[in-house]
Amino acid sequence: MFENELFFVAVVVAVIVIVVLAKTAVIVPQQSAFVVESLGKYSRTLRAGFHILIPFIETAAYKHSLKELAIDIAEQICITRDNVQVGVDGVLYLQVLDPERASYGITDYIFAISQLCQTTLRSEIGKIDLDRTFEERGSINGNVVSELDKASDPWGVKVLRYEIKNINPPRDVLSAMEKQMRAEREKRAVVLTSEGERDARINEAEGQKQRVIKESEAVKQQQINEADGEAQAILAIATATAEGLRQVASALNEEGGEAAMKLRVAEDYVEQFGKLAKEANTLVVPANLGDISSMIALATNIVKKG
Repeated sequence: MFENELFFVAVVVAVIVIVVLAKTAVIVPQQSAFVVESLGKYSRTLRAGFHILIPFIETAAYKHSLKELAIDIAEQICITRDNVQVGVDGVLYLQVLDPERASYGITDYIFAISQLCQTTLRSEIGKIDLDRTFEERGSINGNVVSELDKASDPWGVKVLRYEIKNINPPRDVLSAMEKQMRAEREKRAVVLTSEGERDARINEAEGQKQRVIKESEAVKQQQINEADGEAQAILAIATATAEGLRQVASALNEEGGEAAMKLRVAEDYVEQFGKLAKEANTLVVPANLGDISSMIALATNIVKKG
């Protein structure tokens, strides 16, 4: 009987030891932190690893994850500067940096930050018009993060970023926006068509201009070539005439040259006078028509003087 009582006591003591060890032995996971209180007062912060607490005196009052935390911010109605109601939702990313302040700085930092995010978002949306809410997402996100980070710093929480997921205007506003975009596209199409026609006319006019210039240049070159040809012809005739005269002058200085010249002048005189008599109805006969020798002598003197 006594042995049974000892066995029972030993079992009870073993159970008590196991329970005490279970209560006092703490294993903190990686990227976690436990806040320990001693008799209800903050004692220390436990990081990852195995720890032993003082039985019945120390307790792990708060447990925090040090990982980055994503919080879904529910859709809320915001009013833009031009008095249009839009539904906006998003995702907020934060991280606990100081477990002690996160435990004692505020009761529920997740609830507080999510509510503050909604109020800040309404304030930022109210500063801009509806048309700019879609293109100013980056600016809105940055302003929300900046304001939340300032407010959450005393709580030991770092707000990393905020991303707007959806911006949902009312159906009538969406319909008006679609009509506006359709009108803008049609306007751009008309503008592009008119610009194309204008460019085509400009190109056509430029082509006509170039054609006229080329034709005028061709006519100019033709006239230059013709003038050059005429000049070359005149020069050739003058050169040939001069050469003929030189040969005539040389022939006159030879023996019998003067007699041949007189004969040639007499023949030309008679021939030209005969042609004149055939072509004209009225003929004026020179007074010295029979004095051919005087005409020959006159021509001979002219040749000699030349």
